[in-house]
Amino acid sequence: MPGSLDQALDALEADHAFLLRGDVFTKDVIETWLEYKRKKEVDAIRLRPHPYEFALYFDI
Repeated sequence: MPGSLDQALDALEADHAFLLRGDVFTKDVIETWLEYKRKKEVDAIRLRPHPYEFALYFDI
């Protein structure tokens, strides 16, 4: 099991043949979705402190 969204996206990128069967999705749609999720969610979380970090370092 992936431990994060980033790992899940990497796994999907490496193996998404099951989504292409039966013309459910196109390769273009999958690549666009992966790019969007990385840019709008993974990067956004990576660039901001996690609430636990506030508890560790700023909770006096």
